[in-house]
Order: sequence, then structure tokens, then C-alpha cells
Amino acid sequence: MTGHSWAVIGAGPAGIAAVGRLLDHGVPGDEIVWIDPDFAAGDVGTKWRAVPGNTHVSLFLDYLNGSPSFRFAEAPHFELTDIDPGHTCLLGHVADPLVWISQHLAERVTPIRAVATELTLRNRRWLVRTEEAKIEAKNVILAIGSVPKKLHHRNLEEIPIEVALNPDKLGQLALDDATVAVFGSSHSSMVALPNLLDTRVRKVINFYRSPTKYAVYLGDQILFDDTGLKGKAAEWARENIDGTYPERLERYRVNDPESAEQLQACSHVVYTVGFTRRQLPATPQWGELECDPANGILAPGLFGVGIAFPEYGIDSFGSGQYRVGLIKFMQRLNSALPLWLQYGT
Repeated sequence: MTGHSWAVIGAGPAGIAAVGRLLDHGVPGDEIVWIDPDFAAGDVGTKWRAVPGNTHVSLFLDYLNGSPSFRFAEAPHFELTDIDPGHTCLLGHVADPLVWISQHLAERVTPIRAVATELTLRNRRWLVRTEEAKIEAKNVILAIGSVPKKLHHRNLEEIPIEVALNPDKLGQLALDDATVAVFGSSHSSMVALPNLLDTRVRKVINFYRSPTKYAVYLGDQILFDDTGLKGKAAEWARENIDGTYPERLERYRVNDPESAEQLQACSHVVYTVGFTRRQLPATPQWGELECDPANGILAPGLFGVGIAFPEYGIDSFGSGQYRVGLIKFMQRLNSALPLWLQYGT
């Protein structure tokens, strides 16, 4: 059994930021253990590289330069830096520098390639169990990420969202006679719909609950920053959802009387209905723990960050929304980590 001051579980963008900011705050590298099965930039690096992002490149660069320990100024050339900072980009352009940062951060701390399965607080220290090891740490940061939500239509063949958002993978499916149902009207929906229409599907039927919403840039503020469409997804939706439907696309509100009949005509389905927190390591003492959205605290010495534990904020327009995105994860750490350093076990 090994003992550390801090354990960071997860090596996606939030976990990378957590390790970097701990080092920035003077926590010695040999007191940090970093647990992840892949160290490949999380789902951004393993699932979503082909997805058009909804964040301006300038904000990705702010994240990459947000921790001195990232040493991004010393990084090799990445295509991301060639893109107009005011434009969006494929997430693969962001994944490459994230992987580079992970590699050199892992050299400064203790990396363990594993999945954390259980957390237990004993003698004012957290015991983190994996399949092969037990790790003790005074404090734990959970950056465990999220997984796509699903509905349950068992008579339809599901096209996984990671396939629907990747044109190359989608093109490998035999969909010539398919009628595909797509649930949702989010950013992911507005990427999946044109991808499907670029194949030889017979028809795509989009089932939605509410009108499309767009982010609007107003100087140094963004209306509907976390809930509105941006980038290429927004451009496509304005022309093809709120404009003129393309051929082979139909749309129905889920509560419309016609929806049930239309759904029966479908052979396949894509769920673009949001994400939910990846399963937490079990905490036998308490069961399911709730995270304080104001400060990321789950329990003494146990903290959450990233898309699994997003900060809830009220913008200048009075709208409340969960703050999700790389720079927002860094901002959460900037505000919360000084508190976490004091709120130990």
C-alpha cells in the first residue's frame, strides 16, 4: 500500500488541470498519485476527436496556458495554434496537446494505469482501491468524466453516439435502407444529423422537446454560453433546422400525437440527449455522495471537478447554467483549489 497527499482520479481535461494546478500550488510531485486506465486525454482523446467543438480556439489556448506546470510554451508545434483563435475546431486538435501535457505531467507524479473501484475513509486518510492495488491519500480529486445518456427503445438498433459523431465510422455502417431516429436538439444532435444525411439513409427523423437555442457573443459576455449552439453546429442548425429542412429530414416534438407512429417506422436510433456522470467509485460508508456545486466538495478531503461535477453559475443576464468546458474547469480549480487545500481530512 502506498501513501500520498493527493490522489487525482481521471486524466481527461479536468484531471490534467487538477494535477497541473496542484503542482502550481507547490504540492511536491512525489506526493501526487494520478489514476487513469489510459492517460490519453480522456474521452476527448479516445472518442470525440472527429467532433467539431463548440468552443473558440482562444479559450482552448487559455486553458493550455492556464497552468505553468503544463509548460505549454515549451510544447512542439500543434495544428491548434495555426487556427484562427476566433474560430472553433475539431476536438482532435485539442486532444493532441492534452496528450503531450499528460505525458510530461505523468513524469513528475506517480501515474497508475487502473480504474478506481472503491473509496473508503479510514484514520483520516482515503483508501483508493483498484483491481490490483490499494492507494492511501489524504485528499482525493475525482475527475471521472461522463457518459452519454440513453433512452430505451429496444426494437431499434442503436447507433452509438461516438459513431454518429464520427463520419468515418458512420460511413462503415450498412444504412442504405435505414430510417434513423435521432433524439435531441443539442450540439451533438446538430453534428449527428448532417453526418447521417451525408450517408445513404432512407430518412432521418429528429424527435425533440424544445426549440433550438443559440449562443450569442456580446463583447466579453456570451448569452446562453453553456446551453446554446455554437460554431459549425449552430451554422448548420440556422440553415437547416430553423431554415429549410433538407431532403430526407423530418422533425417531430416528442409530445406530438404523430411521434409514436413515426417512431414505429424507424429501424435505427441515435441518442443525443446529454450526458450523465460516470459511475463513481463505491463509497461503502455513505453510498452515493452529492457534490456541492458551489465549491466542488463531496466530503472532507474529497472533491469533484469537470463535467461529472460542473460548477453552477448565474450569468450576467440572470440565467443559471452548469459551466462545462476546458477553460471553465480550469477556472473552477483556480477558485476552489485554495479552499480544498485547507479542507482536508
